[in-house]
Amino acid sequence: MTTSRHPSPVPELNEAFSEPDVAAPPWSDVEAELSAAEMFWLSTVRSDGRPHVTPLPAIWLEGALHICVGRHEQKAKNLARDSRCVLTTGTNQLRSGLDVVVEGRAERVTDRTRLLRLAELWRAKLDWHFEIGDGAFRDGVGRDGLVFRLRPTKVLAFGKAPFTQTRYRFPA
Repeated sequence: MTTSRHPSPVPELNEAFSEPDVAAPPWSDVEAELSAAEMFWLSTVRSDGRPHVTPLPAIWLEGALHICVGRHEQKAKNLARDSRCVLTTGTNQLRSGLDVVVEGRAERVTDRTRLLRLAELWRAKLDWHFEIGDGAFRDGVGRDGLVFRLRPTKVLAFGKAPFTQTRYRFPA
């Protein structure tokens, strides 16, 4: 697991939507879920206001999620116009697991050293091999992948055994 070196967020258990006498999941459990998950759902907004949701892998590193999107894909166009987005992960099970919703702003990652580190993590976790092009990933057939970092501004975690609903606030 790649853990954060940033201060842990403050949990706020919503007792109205949680089982009686339960505690908020510790941030370390949420971070473990973000680190272990392979697939996430990215939600962005098109220029006409319609939502756009798509599955994609993400990498948790140093307190942020990192994604790679094709330069000409709809999600890249949406993020270029409005960087606000949501990444979600979890299970499709009702009575087990932890679902996590991460809100924030996506910012391009172009630093070669960081891209090399992220490419190695993509290879190790997903067996995806990227070269580093001009401020982007490049796949084996020459397509560019723009890399974005999403630092959470708010995280919601929905535990399902027991049922909990927790908001994590991040120190400014």
